[in-house]
Formats: sequence, C-alpha cells, structure tokens
Amino acid sequence: MTHDTSSAEVFALLTDGVQVQIRQVVPEDRDEVRGLHAGLSAESLYFRFFGLSPSMADQVAANVCREPGPGHLTLGAWLKGRLIGVAQYEAIGGGEAEIALAVAEHMHHRGVGTLLLEHLASRARARGVRAFRADVLAENSAMLRVFADAGLPARRGYAAGVVEATLPLDGGDRYLDTDDRYLDAVAGRESRATVASLEPLLHPRVVAVVGAGRKPGSVGGAILHNIRTGGFEGAVYAVNPHAAGTVLDGVPCVAAPGDLPEPPDLAVLAVPAPAVAPAAAACGRRGARAVVVVSSGLTAEHSRDLQAACHTYGMRLVGPNCLGVADAASRLNATFAAGRPAAGSAGVVVQSGGVGVALLDHLSRLGIGVSSFASVGDKYDVSGNDMLMWWEADPGTRLGLVHVESFGSPRKFARTARRVAERMPLLTVVAGRSAAGTRAAASHTAAAATPAVTRHALFRQAGIIAADDLGDLVGTAALLALQPLPAGPRVAIVSNAGGGGVLAADACADAGLIVPPLSPRTRERLAGLLPAPAAVANPVDTTAAVTPERFRRVLEAAADDETVDAILAVVVPTALGDLTTALRGTGKPVAAVVLGQAETVTAGEDGVPAYAFPENAARALAAAWQYAGWRARPKGAGPTYSDLDRGRVTSIIDGFLGRAPEGGWLPPLETFRLLEAYGLPLAPWRWAPTEDAAVRAAAELGGAVALKAHVPGVLHKTAAGALHLDLRGETEVRTAYREMADRFGNELHGVLVQAMAAEGVEVLCGLVQEEIFGPLVVFGAGGVDTEALADRAARLAPLTDLEAESLVRDARIAPVLLGHPARAAGDLPGLQDVLLRIARLAVDHSQIAELDLNPVIVRPDGVVAVDARVRLVPHRTWDPYLRRLR
Repeated sequence: MTHDTSSAEVFALLTDGVQVQIRQVVPEDRDEVRGLHAGLSAESLYFRFFGLSPSMADQVAANVCREPGPGHLTLGAWLKGRLIGVAQYEAIGGGEAEIALAVAEHMHHRGVGTLLLEHLASRARARGVRAFRADVLAENSAMLRVFADAGLPARRGYAAGVVEATLPLDGGDRYLDTDDRYLDAVAGRESRATVASLEPLLHPRVVAVVGAGRKPGSVGGAILHNIRTGGFEGAVYAVNPHAAGTVLDGVPCVAAPGDLPEPPDLAVLAVPAPAVAPAAAACGRRGARAVVVVSSGLTAEHSRDLQAACHTYGMRLVGPNCLGVADAASRLNATFAAGRPAAGSAGVVVQSGGVGVALLDHLSRLGIGVSSFASVGDKYDVSGNDMLMWWEADPGTRLGLVHVESFGSPRKFARTARRVAERMPLLTVVAGRSAAGTRAAASHTAAAATPAVTRHALFRQAGIIAADDLGDLVGTAALLALQPLPAGPRVAIVSNAGGGGVLAADACADAGLIVPPLSPRTRERLAGLLPAPAAVANPVDTTAAVTPERFRRVLEAAADDETVDAILAVVVPTALGDLTTALRGTGKPVAAVVLGQAETVTAGEDGVPAYAFPENAARALAAAWQYAGWRARPKGAGPTYSDLDRGRVTSIIDGFLGRAPEGGWLPPLETFRLLEAYGLPLAPWRWAPTEDAAVRAAAELGGAVALKAHVPGVLHKTAAGALHLDLRGETEVRTAYREMADRFGNELHGVLVQAMAAEGVEVLCGLVQEEIFGPLVVFGAGGVDTEALADRAARLAPLTDLEAESLVRDARIAPVLLGHPARAAGDLPGLQDVLLRIARLAVDHSQIAELDLNPVIVRPDGVVAVDARVRLVPHRTWDPYLRRLR
C-alpha cells in the first residue's frame, strides 16, 4: 500500500543556485509543452527524437500532457513561471520504463536535466518502477553525461550508433540508504547549488532594510545601524514610506522596494506581520535574491503568502522570527544584536535568537570569533543543512556550532553533518530533553520536537559533539578551537593544590578519561624540579610554593611523557605568583582549571582555555577525545546478505494491508514468517489453531514448550493470562490450552507453540519508524522488566557493522553481555547480526512501523528471539535525500 505523492509540487535549486518549481505536467500545460519543443534547435530535435521536425510539437505535447496514469508520468521544471524542461517515463513491462528528457535551449548546462531525472526516479520508485531505459544517440554527449553524472549504476549497450542505457532503480527505497555513489553524487550537486544560492544572503553587494525605523530602539533601525557600522563595503539602502527622500543613519531612504535605485541582493524585512508577504513580493519584483524576515507573529495565511512570494521570485528565505545573519568575509552584520561579533573561525546556526546572542558574545570574548552566523528562527527555508554546506565550502570556517530545536530533513542533516565533521568539529546542545523542554521547544518553533534518544542517535552517527547545556557547549568549543585534538584519553593532572588535583582526577574518571601513573623517567624528572613534599605520580601536586617558571617546566615534563595525551592544569591563585602566565601550548592539548574565576571558561593570550570547575574541563577534554576517535575510526561496512526473501515479506505486508488498509498489529503466524524471511533467529515454533494441533506441535518440537495465545488487542500476554511457560507432555499442553480457551472464548484465534529457550541474558532488539527521522534501531535490556529499566540505545538505520557494535556497547546492559568472572561473554557477533538484519528490514520495508523482539536470549553459544510483534502502516512515500527546498 502506497500513498502516491507524484502530483505534489516542490522547489529545488539548479547548479547556479537559481530556484525552480518541479511538478507533474497536466493537460492544462499543453501550450507550454508545445512551445518548449517547438523552440528546440535542430540538433536538439535530432538528439531527442532521432529526426522529429518542429511541426510534430503538437503530437508530442498531446502525449506528454495526457491525464496521468499508473504507467506514465511527466514532470516539468518551471523558472519564474516559464517551462524550461520536461522529463517523462512510460512503462514498458517487467518493472522497467522508458524515459525521455527535453530542456530549453537557453537552460542547457545548468543542471535542469539532472534535477528532473532525480525527481522522476524518486517518484517512479514510489510506483514500483525498478529500472529506467533510454536509447541515446552515441553523439548525444550531453544526455549521456546527464546519465553518468546522476550517480545511478547505469549499464550500457551499443547497437547501430545508439547507446542502450539502463538505470536500475532497485525498486522500493532500498538503494537510497546504501548506494554511496548515488547519494554522494546527489550531495555534491546539492552542496554546489546551495552554496551558490546563499551567496546573495551572506556575501551580498547590495542590502536593503525594509522597515528601517527612525526612532531609537526600533528593530529595523538597529539592523540598519549594525550593517552601516560593521564595516560592510557594499551599497546599503533603507526602505520606509515615512522617511522617503531623507537619509537614515547615513544611508538613503526610499518609500518602497520598487523605488530602490538598484536591485538588492539581500532584503532584511522588519515590518509588521501583515506587511511581510507584500514587502517580500515587492523586493522580489525589484530583483532581490535573498530575504531575512526578523518579524514574528505571522498567521498561517501570512506564512503561506510569504513562502509563495519567495518561491515566485526565487529568493532564499531566513526566518521569520529570527535575529538575522552575519558574515565575517563580507563584514556583514545584519542582526539586531547589541554587540558586533568578532571575526573568527566559528560558524554558528541557531533557531533561538537569544541563544544566538549568547554564543556570539562568548565566541567573541574567547577570541574564537565568528565566520558566519544565521539565526534561522522558524526555518521556513534556510536551515542547519544549508549552513553546514556553506561552512564546508568556506576555508575560513574551522568549527561549527549548531543549535536547532527541530529537524526538517534529519536524515539529510545526518549525512551532510557526517561529511562536514570529517573536516571540522561540529557541536550542538541536546535541547528539549525534559518533558517541559520538549513542550517549550514545540511551542517556540511551531514544530514537533524530536525525542532525545533519537537526537543522540543522530548526533552520535554524524560525529556531532553533543553537550547537555550551553556552558559545556562553549567550553568544548573553546578547547577545540584553541588546542590540538588529543591522541588518546590519557590525562596528566598538574596542580598547585592537592585537593584540586583530586577533584580533577574524579572529574576525568566521570567523563571517561584515564589518569595513568606517569613513567618512572617522568617521575624522576619531576622530583628534580619539585620540593620533597610534592607528589609526582599523577595527579602531580607541585605544592603551593611553586613559581610560575617551575610550574611551566612541570607541565612540559608531563607533556613529554609518552603515556600522556593531554594536560589538565589546576591552579589555585596565591600571593606567590600568577601561575596562569605559565600556561602555554605543549604540542599536546592543554586545559586549565582556575579555581575561583568568575567566568565558566576564559582564554588566555597563549590560547589555553581556563575553566572555573574541573568537571567542565574534563568534559571538554572527553568530548575532544571522542571526536578525535570518531574521525580516526574505521568507516565500517554495511552487510551483504544473500538469504533475504524480500518478495515473501512484501507479500505478507501487502496481504495484511489489503485486509486492514489502516494498518495494525500483524498476527503471530505472519509475524514469525516475516522475520524468518530475513534470517532472524527464532526459537523453534509451530502455529496451532486448535487444541489437538497444539498437542501435535508440542510433540514435534519435543521437550518443554510455551503456549502463546493470539487474541487481537492483547499485547502484554503475561498480564492478560495469554502465556503459559515450561509445559511438558500432552496433559499440561491440553490443560493450558483449555484455560486460555475458557478465558478468551471466541477471541482466541489460535496459539503459537514454541520450544523453551535455554537461559541467558535477556535483551530487546527492535525498531520504530520515526515520522521524520525514518527507521530507528533500538537496543537495550529486555524481558518483563524492560519498561521499568528504561535501558535504551538507538541508531538510525541503515547500520554498518561498527555501528551495530557500538549500539550494543552503548546500552547499560553491555557489561553483562561482554562477560565477567561469574558469567561468560555472550555471542556478540550473533547479536550484532540480529541488529543489522532488523536495520535492513526497516530500510527495505518502511510499512513496518514498530518491531519488537523481546526477549532475545543471548548466550555464549548463540542468540535466539522467543517473542516478537510487528505493527504495519500504509507506506508513505518520502525520499529523504531528494533535492528540494523546505
């Protein structure tokens, strides 16, 4: 069952950042389609139709614009209301479809054909098309390049001067998550187009402030003042009908956007909510290419009109309800923040303007500075994804801070962030962790907040450093911006107060760092530098009488130790000298703790971050090490399976949804058959519709068995009396069956008879299809106490082998599975294989809304699931990687 979205219109970017509309061609478009084909050159006609004359444009238009049907679809691309390209497929049987593309002559080499091909492929997959076919003249290099650049695994044949191209789509949505070649090709095109589209926003040559007030304290006036005094060297204009013809804050003022003497690259709107959409449309008519809307309080109608205006005129939109944007390279400060952010190396994107102000202040104070800043507010268009791509292309950005409360396309965000994090550290705060925080986030952004466990999964896989609060975010950013990455988790602690060293050691242990004994050679060297009462093992206690010069030499000695990856200097101010003057780089990362300092984190002239408390410093060092480890990690690989029966699963799903179109819980018989089709290990079982069948099934299985009643609506079998365990022999089986028959009457639809599994560690393996995030694989402690223990770790599907391993190790039950003197280790490879197969199942069949294997028994000699349930929903087509604007 599929909800087809083929008729939906979307907006996307061409190679040069220009915005186009893509939608299904309908009969009313016939004149435009005729005109497009009539305008093709003789060469294009020859390549497209192998000799079609312009007089046949009517016939082509009639074919292209006929009513849509299950076997054919035509998409068109419109630029400012003008049709510039079409892409069509016609089913030819066997799950294949023939495709054809035509692009207006003046739009060649701007990515129109490739963009249409991506969207046509996405919608064809949703309709069950498994491959595209196309016959292309060998000399038609442009079309062959479109196919090659698409990244699809094309196959080619050649006959009589014609290239016979086949582009497998692989049916369903499987390859979207597994074919790196295709996804990398799409991401590369999207990144180039996005960066080009953001040029007028962050590197404008002409800026107009619409709603620049004359009175002190107005938002528009503050933005105008910040632009003018921030060093921006381009042209700046004010728009205010009450001050037309005058000079506002040193710049000329006009009455309306249409009166501007030149088209603005960027228009900043600070007008009342009802005036926002008309002002945006007026700016678009004057040629604006980007809009920042700081206004808030837009109604649904205002919002629709604003987005329509931006799409009509091809403008990128930041906001509404935002602080503005800033960029160091263009010396642009189009915000109403009180201070001017210092130029520097950190990119910042936030939804909350207040959080943005705080981060700008902290980064400026620490000497890190800001390369580019965007307060995206309600995120109608420009989002964190866009800014990640901008930073990736910007050599001046070496650190990224992301604070967003909701995600529009989190799977694309995760893939983009993973790529960017390979180049630079990315940091965020996990906002909305509490129930109150979740409510506030949803209210503040008018968007659904994301569960914390899903956010952690997203950030972990993407290599994003996630802090629990802004203090840790800033503290970690300071260390990453000012110090090298640690090569390992081993920390040497040097303090002029023994108590401070002990606190730091505890903080390091709590953060997952190691405080190892220093080598004998280092201890001998330190003993020669320090008085007899000093401690030289680690932590190093220099005593309070140490001088700055001697403290410096101790730090150098500790850094020279091969067992040390980072230095944590703990300083208690005394009257004997300022030890902070001894804090300099050592070649290894150095963090300091200055007990008693007022700021949570500061930075000295030598670039050593100093923290007020050991815990902050330790968490920053731990985050830096985790990031360094993530960058150095093996990439892992997705598994290749030859034993998956996708067709059987599809048949089971389609059959159930045919009977229950709204979805529901799959009956046990079909559930177990579905899971076996993907090789998931289940304890031996039989289905028994009657008492006698249950007795025969128990005899076939041999030994002790369990009886599990199938009663629609009953999910927790133990509490409902629908489960009998450890039954032996015919008498016990019959007695148990009759008890359940008496209890449930006609509601009893049969029983699942299952061999009792040997004892082991009980875990839960499952998945849930998040509405926005897609499939999420969940792992943790299982059994009847699973909800009370609330031990859950999660990863977004699909999984690599290394991600499955880390998923197991992240759960609190992991030490039990890894083994200890009283218990042998469980079959971890077998457990990881279960998680990988669940992830594959989730990606291949998005109709599976929930899947629980609980408990899964993990023993040293294997893994087996003894209970399972699956809930299905109708499939909603959603391609998370398709290029489109929000």
